[in-house]
Amino acid sequence: MRVVLSTYGSRGDVEPLAALAVELRNRGTDAVVAAPPDDDFAELLERVGVPLVGAGQAVKEMIAEVSRKQGPNVGRRLPLEELQFRAHRIVASQYEAVLSSVRTGDVVVGTGLMPAACGARSAADQLGLRWVSVRFQPTTLPSPDHPPYPYPGRPLPEGLGNAELWEYDRETMKVVFGGVFNEHRQAVGLPPVDDVRSYIFTDEPWLAADPLLAPAPSGVEVVQTGAWIRPDNRPLPPELEEFLTSGEPPVYVGFGSMGLQQNLHEAGRAAVTAARGHGRRVVLASGWAELALADDDKDCFRVGEINQQALFARCATVIHHGGAGTTTTATRAGAPQIIVPQVVDQPYFARRVAELGVGVAHEGSVPSAGSLTEGLSTTLSPDVARRAHEVAGKISDQGTRVAAELLGG
Repeated sequence: MRVVLSTYGSRGDVEPLAALAVELRNRGTDAVVAAPPDDDFAELLERVGVPLVGAGQAVKEMIAEVSRKQGPNVGRRLPLEELQFRAHRIVASQYEAVLSSVRTGDVVVGTGLMPAACGARSAADQLGLRWVSVRFQPTTLPSPDHPPYPYPGRPLPEGLGNAELWEYDRETMKVVFGGVFNEHRQAVGLPPVDDVRSYIFTDEPWLAADPLLAPAPSGVEVVQTGAWIRPDNRPLPPELEEFLTSGEPPVYVGFGSMGLQQNLHEAGRAAVTAARGHGRRVVLASGWAELALADDDKDCFRVGEINQQALFARCATVIHHGGAGTTTTATRAGAPQIIVPQVVDQPYFARRVAELGVGVAHEGSVPSAGSLTEGLSTTLSPDVARRAHEVAGKISDQGTRVAAELLGG
């Protein structure tokens, strides 16, 4: 049996699949990842010995393309017609990538953008394979606990409860993706699907998130495996080690795969100013936004792709965007956090960090030096540091083991 792990999205969509693939291969089960052919993802999977089947356009290329089209409106939602055009491409490319990787008796595990999941599901259907749908956070699962996210051209109606909004979301999925999905299915000889969302998510989707940090929502049957975490044993670079040991624990600042938000450069500068105001040094992660230091002062150190598990454990506070992976890593490391949420599930993780008492949920996506100075006054306190250390010991690292056993690996 081979397990094909399919996604189209950012680093946070690929990293967990790499973790599960390593666990499966360690157990003697063949595993490959079908994902965008970005250099970052190829290097990650090569480093851990997992084959990458390139699917469609590199995400960074797509972001650059969208950025050129949007011009001064960069960061706004794509028009519905543009979204459907890109969805059609992703459905077709993901279908081809997954179909080229599978054999009779294999399993397809799908996540990422909805069009990618649609393409992967059709590839599984073509050979009658088992399909497993996975989410890395609970907020896209239909539940009365929270509303759905709006789509271009389909704003959420006012005055409705969450249950009614999720029914509206079901129809939205048909409008936005149904035609694209079924057009492709017809082209490859598969029957049409009426309820796209239910067909992709299935009656029992998997939730690969930590039960304490991101508990399963009510009203939906899920299999919660725990977060898919790959132990990272890489040493930190010698220059960074020297920086870390030469003073107090620094403040980490980084926004991961967020690339379209133009305010991130200003956010990075505001974070450095705030940290300096507290007498703290800074480790600045360049990320997809390519953040850079504003000066050559020795109290700041810039890093690229790095072992966050090792680094976060040595930081006084981690300021980040609130992606599922980064939040889980920081929480496991026992690092207090300030989350400056940008999109989708990030406000949820910001709220959870605050509710658990291990950090601060920044109000809004555009921080100032003042707002981050206030946040650091909280996260640098001994009480928050103690609470972060306490919660760290409760975050499970068994998610990949649970998932691999469920898959029969």
